[in-house]
Amino acid sequence: MPKVLIADALSAQAVAVFKDRGVETVTKTGLTPQELKDMIGGFDGLAVRSATKVTKPVIEAATKLKVIGRAGIGVDTIDVNAATQRGIVVMNTPFGNSITTAEHAIAMMFALARDIPAANASTQAGKWEKSRFMGVELYGKTLGIVGCGNIGSIVADRALGIKMKVIAYDPFLSPERAVTLGVEKVELDELFARADFITLHTPLTDQTRNIVNAASIAKMKKGVRIVNCARGGLVVEEDLKAALDSGKVAGAALDVFPVEPAKENILFGRDNVVATPHLGASTSEAQENVAVQIAEQMSDFLLAGAVTNAVNVPSISAEEAVRLGPYMNLAKQLGGFVGQLIEAPVSAVEIAYEGHVAELNVKPLTAIALAGLLAPTLTTVNVVNVSMICRERDIRVSETRSTEPSNYQTMMRVTAITGDKRHSVTGTLFGAKPRLIDVEDIMLEAELGPRVLFVRNIDKPGFVGNLGKTLGDNGINIGTFNMGRIDAGGNAICLITVDSDLSDAVLAKVNAIPNVVQTKLMSF
Repeated sequence: MPKVLIADALSAQAVAVFKDRGVETVTKTGLTPQELKDMIGGFDGLAVRSATKVTKPVIEAATKLKVIGRAGIGVDTIDVNAATQRGIVVMNTPFGNSITTAEHAIAMMFALARDIPAANASTQAGKWEKSRFMGVELYGKTLGIVGCGNIGSIVADRALGIKMKVIAYDPFLSPERAVTLGVEKVELDELFARADFITLHTPLTDQTRNIVNAASIAKMKKGVRIVNCARGGLVVEEDLKAALDSGKVAGAALDVFPVEPAKENILFGRDNVVATPHLGASTSEAQENVAVQIAEQMSDFLLAGAVTNAVNVPSISAEEAVRLGPYMNLAKQLGGFVGQLIEAPVSAVEIAYEGHVAELNVKPLTAIALAGLLAPTLTTVNVVNVSMICRERDIRVSETRSTEPSNYQTMMRVTAITGDKRHSVTGTLFGAKPRLIDVEDIMLEAELGPRVLFVRNIDKPGFVGNLGKTLGDNGINIGTFNMGRIDAGGNAICLITVDSDLSDAVLAKVNAIPNVVQTKLMSF
């Protein structure tokens, strides 16, 4: 039974999801970094919110860990690179709190436009300063949305409902999607120049860090109001303070800060700043949604291999996992075959999908094939870290698809390039069983067993008899024997499943058979 450590509070319903699906849980909240490091070695999964910091030392101590689940969107508190290097899947729940976060951004915009927090404090202090709090309408104003993904699109919908004009900057927003949302897609500088209100809904990346700074503020309208319910690192607070002091920015509403908990901040204590303690996802509905979702996602992964909302590996649903299952075995065998065949460093890998398989979600298959290919030389490689390893080693990976079947209704080919040589293996499915159909342009049909003797030879009379006799004389039983050749007397290949391992001495005898070019004992 898989075992999950719940390090931040999850609802009883979420814990019940784990239990009902056959996953054991231990709940220990408020752990110190050292306590977490001491405990984590005995768990297959770790469920967290934003309080627990999953650092590199914690991950290095997590000898059994397979998945880290974040009940929420941001994974800033998780060292994703360290997890990826260790082959640990990192999941989040990007949709469970989208409505809640979007509604909070709209609420912050209203509060900012009408000075509600300052007016509330003044009124409750016994003052009646009606003339002091002269707000602005949202009606007819231009709202600039930076990041028009899941949350940003909900904000756009709500803003259009109160008759604002909405412009959006998002490199991944297609013109068709913009039309569907009812927003105008613009470049970032144009958004800064036109918007009366700017709201940020983008993840924190190297490209978005400090996106609101002195230079970008200089491009904005005088009197612009800025809302940030995304990530604190998107705003340079010193530059925002200077703009608030000068009047360039009329007000700011902030739910997130570079350092949290934000007990002190240079922007606190101002009437034109609305600040909340990271409440974007803080509704009972959202907290329940993300807790249950992460429990479901982690259970599906640990029990069925389904990968949902992963940030460091291609996602695969439980339904896809069933459909892709036979292809996963094929991808693993093809990659493993090529990996055991080559004898020099790989500079590039080409993976081709033809026929039915090309219509499926092939990203997981590519990862499996690459991991199988590199496994003979890198024991720590798996589907999670293989992309990172390929980048680090400058291995170029290309992927092609063709939905038109050729000789087979479904086919997958893995080619590794080493120096000036190309090593390719092609396979298909017979029913649900993987079958090799081509090895380095030599056609044959072979079902791989746990042990396969690969022999490259020159096609000459008597070779098969000599090979069979050598194996038999040394007590090696043959399960299946498959062979193919280019032409009579030319290059040929034999794939022989054997019931026991061959010692180095026996392999040397096989290699000494006349017309043998290469021998390898492969395992699958």
